[in-house]
Amino acid sequence: MVIKGSISFPGDKSISHRALILASLCKGESSFSNLSTGMDVFSTKECLMACGINIISEKNKTIVNGGTFNDPNQKLDCGNSGTTMRLLVGLLAGQKVSATFIGDDSLSSRPMNRILSPLAEMGLKLKSKNKRLPITITKSELTGLDYESPIASAQVKSSVLLATLGSNKTTCFTEPVLSRDHTERMLKYIGADISFKNNKTFLEPLSNPLSPFNFNIPGDPSTAAFFAGAASIIPGSNITINRVLINPTRIGFFTILDKMGARIKYLKEKEEVGELIGNINIKQERLNGVRISAKEIPAIIDELPIIAIIATQAKGITKVTGAKELRMKECDRINAISKNLNDMGAKIKELDDGFIIEGPTVLKGAKIETFKDHRIAMAFSIAGLVADGNILLDYPESVKISYPEFFEQLNRVCK
Repeated sequence: MVIKGSISFPGDKSISHRALILASLCKGESSFSNLSTGMDVFSTKECLMACGINIISEKNKTIVNGGTFNDPNQKLDCGNSGTTMRLLVGLLAGQKVSATFIGDDSLSSRPMNRILSPLAEMGLKLKSKNKRLPITITKSELTGLDYESPIASAQVKSSVLLATLGSNKTTCFTEPVLSRDHTERMLKYIGADISFKNNKTFLEPLSNPLSPFNFNIPGDPSTAAFFAGAASIIPGSNITINRVLINPTRIGFFTILDKMGARIKYLKEKEEVGELIGNINIKQERLNGVRISAKEIPAIIDELPIIAIIATQAKGITKVTGAKELRMKECDRINAISKNLNDMGAKIKELDDGFIIEGPTVLKGAKIETFKDHRIAMAFSIAGLVADGNILLDYPESVKISYPEFFEQLNRVCK
């Protein structure tokens, strides 16, 4: 078996969330094609509609009519989506909306103080037991702030920036390492007064309406990583990923893969709505282990599960440190990776903030505990392609969170 051909993906999940959210602030009609098909983005759409934003979906097109936000007459169910919850709390705080946010068991177990603390500093009135869901916010007058974030998190940054749009003062947001910058790029494109210096972002409150925009959303590189990862470890594989996002803050996975020895080429690069888009070709070559440190983690945080799988097939030691944030995702992904790879016979040592893997190893079939985490399910599906024996996922349906078509597409490129 080899991985061959060309493949296109539904729109990038991070950009799909932000496109819907920012279009809701624009005066007029915005239109998007290739919006992410994942359940997380559906949660964002439903929550915005519950707040009075008119959104129409027809075939592969989504139309958003920006307008005035209303207090929802129901609790806003964010499902499994941390992006939905964190960004919408900031957005609605800035729009002086009162609302209560809820989510599924996984989302409800995740700590939310990382956004609640800066938003409270801005003046947001809120109620939350133990800094977790449910969270209730009340109409508040906000002020900007000079905030130094202890972590590099695009969700925290975006939440504060969205709140700033409805505040009365400039915000300066500083982060230790530059995290995903989709919110900033899109805000600049549609007319916000935003500027950057090193790891600092400066944003002024809105003084003029934002301009509506149209966007054919590029494919999701985090989803593409699983297919690129499969091509990198199966001899003779060669795959091209079409029209995918190649924003510098999002291609850390492909940089790591190139460093390990895979052949990576970027083709047909162009810029749209402030984002860099292109094709990526991946050819299998002999791989070597790498060291991955804290400064690289923000650009690969979602791809670390598939990096762990690739590391089992690379020669030598792969050591990941500075990734404690991975324990705060849909599940404790460090533990999930370590447990399942141990069950498959890999040489892996779990660290508090990462893991050490020695390869290459012939993986064996096993029952995989996904913890209902979409990225764990997808990563170990790729592990199954090179395993000696079958794997059995306990909850394969979890892929619907980000990529419902995952198994269908994987079968298509397996020749």
